Amino acid sequence: MFGRSTARRGATSQEEAVAADFDDYDAGYAPQPTRRGRRPRAGSGGRWWVWLGRAVLWAFIIVVIFNGIWLPFRGGLAQPSEEETADDSGPDFPTTAASAFAVRFANAYLNGEETAGANGERERAEVLAEFVPEGEASAFDNVSGELTGENIEVATIDVQDDENAVVTLSADVNGEPMSLDVPVYADENAALVVSGPPALLAAPSTAELPGGDAIENDTAVRDELQANLEGFFEAYAETPDHLTRYVEPGASVTELPADTVSFQEVDDVVVPVGSGNGEDVREATATVVWQLPGADEETTPTNIRQTYQLTVVKDGGNWYVRDIQGAPQSFND
Repeated sequence: MFGRSTARRGATSQEEAVAADFDDYDAGYAPQPTRRGRRPRAGSGGRWWVWLGRAVLWAFIIVVIFNGIWLPFRGGLAQPSEEETADDSGPDFPTTAASAFAVRFANAYLNGEETAGANGERERAEVLAEFVPEGEASAFDNVSGELTGENIEVATIDVQDDENAVVTLSADVNGEPMSLDVPVYADENAALVVSGPPALLAAPSTAELPGGDAIENDTAVRDELQANLEGFFEAYAETPDHLTRYVEPGASVTELPADTVSFQEVDDVVVPVGSGNGEDVREATATVVWQLPGADEETTPTNIRQTYQLTVVKDGGNWYVRDIQGAPQSFND
């Protein structure tokens, strides 16, 4: 009895469900068929993302390990060691002190009689003992009065290592231009001593100036510059209060000391075509005639000719001087 009632209620429920479906269909809603579940494909469900992530992680680990091993090794190959860096800076030799020391020694060595007399009639060996190792002063020949040296100046210094160098001096020895090489030793405290006998050498010979190429003069710029340069050189030598009128704003040109020379004329101006940096910045060479002071009515004035290289700048139609210095190889102009 209970079973039949239960079955009946189940059937009634099914009939009600079917009726509901038809009611939905009549209202415009089609019943949706029940979909059967499909078997998931291999790799579905995000598994391939897991494998991709693992591959990226391993690649990152490999790169980190490689750089950790290779970069220090490569740096060791590319970068110089501390010792090499120190070597690149050159020997640590006291060049300035050694140069002055060599000049003082040369004066005692070349002017033995005069130097000894100036120090209380001391013997030449006693004077030289201040510059040479103990006991070595007697090794120098007593040439008092036979050698004289004037205009002693440092020409070059050849540094061999931290302790040794050869100072080359220029001097007029017995009235002739010569060189004197003086070997100098410096200890770790920068104390100095002449480490061997000096050597007299010939003075440097006169070089032969090579022939210069023909220079094409920019005559248009030269003509524009002529009057400006005349005013500039007059102010440069005689009227410094007017000098700023001819100097580029912001540039610095120091005038000559008062009463050194007086301006006569700008004898020649050369502005090579294409010189300088653009049309408004040019390089010019000017030959100036100066007159030396001291001439009177009975004395013919003395003139000197000197050549200058100037950097000139054009601004607003006017030319200004930016820089002035001696001209190199002006004999070829």
